[in-house]
Amino acid sequence: MSVLVDTELERVRVALDGLLAAWLPGRRWFAGKDTGTPAVTTRLLERVLPGDPALLVAVFDTGADGPYQALIGMRRGPAPVPSEAVIGRTTAPGGPALTLYEATQEPELMTRLLERFGADEQGPVRFERLPGSELPFGVPGVASTAEQSNTSVAFADRAMFKVLRRPVPGTSPELELLGALQRAGSVPSAAPLAQVRTTGESPVGAFTLGIVQEFVRSRGDGWAAATGQARACLAAGRGTEAPLGGFAEESYALGLATARVHTALAEQLGSRPLTGPESAALLDLLGERLAEGLRSVPQLSPYAAGLWELHEELRTSVLGGRAPLVQRIHGDLHLGQVLRTEQGWVLIDFEGEPGHSPQERRRPQPALRDVAAMLRSFDYAAHHALTEVLDRPPAETPPDDPHAARLARRATAWAVHNRQAYCAGYAAGGGQDPRRDPLLVRSFEADKAVYEAVYEAHNRPEWLPIPLLAVRRLTEEIQQQN
Repeated sequence: MSVLVDTELERVRVALDGLLAAWLPGRRWFAGKDTGTPAVTTRLLERVLPGDPALLVAVFDTGADGPYQALIGMRRGPAPVPSEAVIGRTTAPGGPALTLYEATQEPELMTRLLERFGADEQGPVRFERLPGSELPFGVPGVASTAEQSNTSVAFADRAMFKVLRRPVPGTSPELELLGALQRAGSVPSAAPLAQVRTTGESPVGAFTLGIVQEFVRSRGDGWAAATGQARACLAAGRGTEAPLGGFAEESYALGLATARVHTALAEQLGSRPLTGPESAALLDLLGERLAEGLRSVPQLSPYAAGLWELHEELRTSVLGGRAPLVQRIHGDLHLGQVLRTEQGWVLIDFEGEPGHSPQERRRPQPALRDVAAMLRSFDYAAHHALTEVLDRPPAETPPDDPHAARLARRATAWAVHNRQAYCAGYAAGGGQDPRRDPLLVRSFEADKAVYEAVYEAHNRPEWLPIPLLAVRRLTEEIQQQN
């Protein structure tokens, strides 16, 4: 590599810290949006595609958290991307103006990136095809417009490249789970095709930066389907006695698909009862998450006593000898993580909850934790549909509006109807019947609802009433039971 190119890259590195600090707070995937201007330090900047435009891989810290990753396009002159994708501009040695921008927004660069998996040369950033995989070279890559914690780029209907905005130390948990499902062969899934990673000798150590997997052809995701059905149900209903819509069959089928995924993962990666120390550690973790949620969201304080009562009841049950079986699970299951194909539902995005450490995502968990998360998603779908019918977010709905109150009751009935269908399907698919362990399901639902409350309080405060409503329901249930 010439001295000129090295100098150019070093100049870009120096400029990038300040440019990223100004650009990051507007990114959906950046967790520090409410903490002011981040202190960015670029730890790795590697040119993986030369030329004009060039493609750079940047791994950087932001002061309080990290590392993060950005794929950066670099052009002499303007870039053919939306203005919000432009990170900033700097000057190359000799004078040419360089535009730095979000590379996933430029199909030309994404097409060339996929071809990088066929090249022999390797550096600190490795592009590796998995054994037996085929990649669609030459197909333009188009970034998804969906709001996600990562960025997905589709190559027609053949492959999907997921840019992990928070690089994962070592092997990605998602690669581990997708590989297990592929070996099982008993459930449809997105086969893993390739990965992008850094080596242990790189300035940041060994991380997984991205995954290429098979594209799942579908009619759409579960969130769009469920909210559409719930919205139609609310708009058509003249009273709470009216039919609750036709989504229950899909909810039942989704329960079947979830159980089959859990069964396959248990067969491939094992399942076992929690040991005593592991039970204590899980309970301590749930307690820490609850305490942090109560500190972070004052609106949860009216329900604190009920939440702690539920937690203590779970502790007594588990430490008293009712330790559940644990296994590898999805870890962040909701209606947006499932696709409706011609063959049925397919679960996707097995990376786990973005807010959890990779170690926690890999930790075996009770399968009912996934079930509880999906049950929460039915609640969200119903109340999201309610806001669309009322044309206002929950925080702006007067409590004494009789029309809104009637529709809210109907939304709750829709959620209950589909939650029951999902549980029935899960039991029919070979999973543990969630209705036979209400304490564990309720505890995981409460944990998820508190997590949601923290997220909404920091990102969408107008949506905070949705998880608060669930917390109130769950604490009332435990009080009625006692």
